[in-house]
Amino acid sequence: MPNWIKTYVRTVDAVNYRVGRMSMYLLFLLMGVLLWSSISKLINQNAIWTLEMAQFIMVAYYMLGGPYSLQLDSNVRMDLLYHSWSDRTRAWVDAFSVFALLFYLGVLLYGAIESTAYSLEYGERSPTAWRPYVAPIKIIMCVGISLMLLQAIAFFFKDVAKLRGEEL
Repeated sequence: MPNWIKTYVRTVDAVNYRVGRMSMYLLFLLMGVLLWSSISKLINQNAIWTLEMAQFIMVAYYMLGGPYSLQLDSNVRMDLLYHSWSDRTRAWVDAFSVFALLFYLGVLLYGAIESTAYSLEYGERSPTAWRPYVAPIKIIMCVGISLMLLQAIAFFFKDVAKLRGEEL
């Protein structure tokens, strides 16, 4: 494989590893927000922001942790026949099926960018009592989808290398 592909795969893996490891700590932030929500209800303080903030944190955790999950191969796979195939057959199937993932992620990214541009242009807010701006979470979604797209391309390169008898 050319050096630029090896560099691309190493760089994408390194970035997604670091972003994924950092996003794991968002669970502690989520627990803190939910704990504050429970405490505020006990002392009759209505914290109207906690539910929506918890949802935003969960979206960030999911979107930024997804590429890391894909990288570690800890994603859920429909495994009726896959486990019985040889490594070479798996690489062929993965190299072919990654195009469906790339198409899906491309459409998703296009929609996310359009939605984010709309949010930034018009100052879109959530229709709840708290009314936070939604552009920050949409930007995080665009970053997460982009990282997933880059990781899928890196997987394609790894599968092609495996088919050629190389290892990346």
